[in-house]
Amino acid sequence: MARSQNIVASVLIFLTLFLIASLSTSNDYVSFRAAPTTTTTVTHTVLFQFKADANPEHVHAACARFLSLKDACIHPTTQTPYITSLQGGKDNSAEGRQNGITHGFIVEFASAEDRDYYVGTDPIHQAFVKSLDGLVEKAIVIDFRNGVY
Repeated sequence: MARSQNIVASVLIFLTLFLIASLSTSNDYVSFRAAPTTTTTVTHTVLFQFKADANPEHVHAACARFLSLKDACIHPTTQTPYITSLQGGKDNSAEGRQNGITHGFIVEFASAEDRDYYVGTDPIHQAFVKSLDGLVEKAIVIDFRNGVY
């Protein structure tokens, strides 16, 4: 059973990455055939499974707090917001391969250094993570740079 869940989780992560890559490239055939461009931008993907008994209002509030991090997280040197993009929402996939995941978020940073500060030091992010105690059953997090395989 655990092996089956790991396989499903791996498939879910692969599909998420494929979707992100598909949305970030041009739709014309020439662009599709071109070699991918690598960037220093880091995409931080977060998938949550909220607990089944979680109060829907608490889940909604947690999602709103997550989305507010785009403006609330301030760079320690520039004193300006450093998250370049943040989007997310409740799963609405018809594929049935969520493996319990209920919500997904995509956070983009200009550099790995910004991502590292966010994950390891930023007090606003740390407080947000702590606020999820007792609310989240499972979290899956992956980071990548577009075009780096």
